[in-house]
Amino acid sequence: MSKRIINKVAVIGSGIMGSGIACHFANIGVEVLLLDIVPRDLTDAEKAKGLTLEDKVVRNRLVNTSLQTALKSKPSPIYHQSFASRISTGNLEDDITKVADVDWIIEVVVERLDIKKKVFENLDKHRKPGTLITSNTSGIPIKFMSEGRSDDFQAHFCGTHFFNPARYLKLFEIIPGPKTSQDVLDFLNGYGEQFLGKTSVIAKDTPAFIGNRIGIFGIQSLFHQVKDLGLTIEEVDKLTGPVIGRPKSATFRTVDVVGLDTLVHVANGIYDNCPDDEAHDLFKLPDFINTMMENKWLGSKTGQGFYKKVKGDNGKSEILSLDLDTLEYRSKKSAKFATLELTKSVDKVINRFPILVGGKDKAGDFYRKNFAAMFAYVSHRVPEITDEFYKIDDAMKAGFGWEHGPFQIWDAIGVEKGLEIMKAEGKEPASWVTEMLASGSKSFYTVKDGASYFYDIPSKTQTKVPGQDAFIILDNIRKSKEVFKNSGVVIEDLGDGILNCEFQSKMNTIGGDVLAGLNKAVDLAEKDFQGLVIGNQAANFSVGANIGMIFMMAVEQEYDELNMAIKYFQDTMMRMRYSSIPTVAAPHGMTLGGGCELSLHADKVVAAAETYIGLVEFGVGVIPGGGGSKEMALRASDLFHKGDVKLNVLQEYFLTIGMAKVSTSAYEAFDLGVLQKGKDVVVVNKDRQIATAKAYAKLMAEQGYTQPIKRKDVKVLGKQALGMFLVGTDSMEASNYISEHDQKIANKLAYVMAGGDLSEPTAVSEQYLLDLEREAFLSLCTERKTLERIQHMLKTGKPLRN
Repeated sequence: MSKRIINKVAVIGSGIMGSGIACHFANIGVEVLLLDIVPRDLTDAEKAKGLTLEDKVVRNRLVNTSLQTALKSKPSPIYHQSFASRISTGNLEDDITKVADVDWIIEVVVERLDIKKKVFENLDKHRKPGTLITSNTSGIPIKFMSEGRSDDFQAHFCGTHFFNPARYLKLFEIIPGPKTSQDVLDFLNGYGEQFLGKTSVIAKDTPAFIGNRIGIFGIQSLFHQVKDLGLTIEEVDKLTGPVIGRPKSATFRTVDVVGLDTLVHVANGIYDNCPDDEAHDLFKLPDFINTMMENKWLGSKTGQGFYKKVKGDNGKSEILSLDLDTLEYRSKKSAKFATLELTKSVDKVINRFPILVGGKDKAGDFYRKNFAAMFAYVSHRVPEITDEFYKIDDAMKAGFGWEHGPFQIWDAIGVEKGLEIMKAEGKEPASWVTEMLASGSKSFYTVKDGASYFYDIPSKTQTKVPGQDAFIILDNIRKSKEVFKNSGVVIEDLGDGILNCEFQSKMNTIGGDVLAGLNKAVDLAEKDFQGLVIGNQAANFSVGANIGMIFMMAVEQEYDELNMAIKYFQDTMMRMRYSSIPTVAAPHGMTLGGGCELSLHADKVVAAAETYIGLVEFGVGVIPGGGGSKEMALRASDLFHKGDVKLNVLQEYFLTIGMAKVSTSAYEAFDLGVLQKGKDVVVVNKDRQIATAKAYAKLMAEQGYTQPIKRKDVKVLGKQALGMFLVGTDSMEASNYISEHDQKIANKLAYVMAGGDLSEPTAVSEQYLLDLEREAFLSLCTERKTLERIQHMLKTGKPLRN
């Protein structure tokens, strides 16, 4: 296969999806040409300016407005606003010839076959031979789109279906056309995973492909069940949310966000085009959905759907729910089920499913009915939509944010138990499932030698899931490669002399056991290994220190113990920095407070692009006490150059902590000084993160890692900086920007980062700053208002500004 490089792409169509795709290519460093149609009429504002339809600004109005709207949206489609400069815009009349210079053309126009075919006809005249050309259609058969096009076009044409929002949802469905070359499919499969950070799934050209076929079935199934079981929409959302590893928006809130019209469009397409589907009638819309469509209750885009936000008489916002019997809005009702209470102590979602299907209440009935329908449906989709069932699991996890796919859930319940539940609900599995059990395979998946295997239907054997070699999957190696374990961490041997320390605490908070585990990991690595990675594959790297423990010690006034605990944290961070082996942190997701401090003290950070990292201690009434305040003063000091206004440099780092800034991507963390250019790296595909971190640790060890010498040359500015900070916090408090307690915390931080009230700039040691930091932290823990902030955070998960 000849080598193919993507330097430039053209995205045709700049709506929400087109702009999102353009932004994601810009995210990974690719140059993008974004094109849309020319407006047919002038706006009133354009008329007032005397513009005509021939003016460039008018001709590119649609594309530029769409892109700017996307760039301002939250969550942002782009890792860093500066990356938007990689996107140039134009229109399909003046700029279509420019597609001759691109390596890949992606069509994202309206979902109408006639329009798409016209666009392709035009593009075929201008693309150079060999250029990839793909459609982001979510349901139009790929075979119809390339009819009548040149042979070269057809060989390089297929569907590449991104899920919205393109930056955040990982599913990348690749749908071959009748004449798509195998080289093109192989390239796109690899490119999606390695460069775009996606889960690439090659699907068949069937209605709604894989993700939407199964996802819409699941939602339609719930639409029909909700009335049968007499459930409210709040109850369904409670049952189908985080408790089973689905997003917080669960079912009905998700439909509101996506738009009911979008869901109805796909459901109707499946109903019309899959007459032989055994669940065909389920895709028929219930009456309440038809009424909602008539009323234009489409969700967030129309201000009301299954939920509606209103302002009460007191001016406070309230979210109302739709009563599906009366179709009137009413106050939300809380949803409680005895079965869900039984799962509260079960941290791992996968271990909850046997409990849920065994429930004796309405929730148990719901889960049995729901999973019976889903298991039967997915088993019958093989080989119709895919030959390998694991692709269905991959699609549901990557496209719909499920923690576990349907076959993984079935395995968790037990294949035979699943069949029993299906029989009780009058559902029949596909014959290959009973053949699998007869062949001796008792589960869909197995793990062997650190790799995942799936039951291959034609050969009736467990076969290795392809594409894993670039990944290290901790779930697969934890048992066989465990070197040490306590209640806070598991330390695994990654091979090649590299250890991994994986947090196992709730939300990966850092308490005594985690710190003990980190110290043990350094001990083991220094004695028998070459390097250490600190990484995990949970939803978040770490939400910070165990503030519950800090609160208890402070309330009990156990200040000596608290002092020891904080010192233990600081010493552990310094141990990571000054060990004799390289330490590599692999943060991802929420990396807050202590999780951020750990990253600051590693020799290198290999961050996932989706890393939301920052020192957020101000929110609980303290300053960073695990070395974070010290480290920001040190990093500012390293940037002081002759002629610099040193106070301005220090102030930037002070504000990063004082405003509890959190990056919205790893790339933004460089701006905050949390990640360092030239040292730390970003990986787009989180699945590759541990393997990449291991590779860097190994490389550093092989290049001759030398234990660093403790720093005694940190330049602090003393009274000069302290005076500036105190004047600043005074004026902010006087102007009501910050509260009196905010000012007190800021002044404590100022004292630490200035190095105290030294009379002139002085070189000090890291330990000097750590002692100041710890003293400030402890003094804040004696304040009533700090304890109120910690208590509020523990109760609500939200900061209190008192």
